[in-house]
Amino acid sequence: MKVCIIGASGKLGRYMVRHALDRGYEVVGVCREKSAGKLNAFKGRITIVPGATNDRGVIQQAVEGCDGVLTVLVPWGVKNYSSGTAQAVLDFARPGARLIFSCGWHITRDGHDRYSRTLKVQEKLAEWIGRLTRLIDIHDQVEACRRIFASDALWTVVRGSDLEEGESQGLPVWSRHVGDPILKSNRTRRVDFALFMVEALQNDALIHEAPAIVGCRTPSALAHADAET
Repeated sequence: MKVCIIGASGKLGRYMVRHALDRGYEVVGVCREKSAGKLNAFKGRITIVPGATNDRGVIQQAVEGCDGVLTVLVPWGVKNYSSGTAQAVLDFARPGARLIFSCGWHITRDGHDRYSRTLKVQEKLAEWIGRLTRLIDIHDQVEACRRIFASDALWTVVRGSDLEEGESQGLPVWSRHVGDPILKSNRTRRVDFALFMVEALQNDALIHEAPAIVGCRTPSALAHADAET
């Protein structure tokens, strides 16, 4: 399998590169030119296409011939960075390619998610800081996902809980709606978020799903597993 990882130089992206290489995949990584050095550990093992991830020419070159595309949707700036990246992937990925996108729990597909007061406050604070600094645009990430959800492509949008570093605990568990009891712990290892993204490439049950994930060893996930047995 040949996969493209858009946002490969970030923490999540580097974990995805590692997981993909461990599976024997051919990897093409997209990152800003000034960040390419972060991928030196994979030198000679991956192809790097430097450039802005919302540059349509860069994306067209990077996804050519790829069986899957893993995209980190980052709400940078106020110039439609997330939606531009998503649209380029949707436009240029080959028909039949598996398209996996990452975002946070604030994204909702059907409006049935139930958010805690803390999550609502955090989202409002992020929106306020974004407008003040012009560094992030949460609404553009929402727009990016709206376009993905409207597409007929073979997409999956993975919605991550709060992330932490640490050794892998295994493949996260998921639910369709934020607020479901299994997700209560709201914590996932970053390395395992990346694992879920890479595993989704081969999981047809996740096509046209927006799974909200949580670590498989968190208290809420373990409680759910106990209730199922």
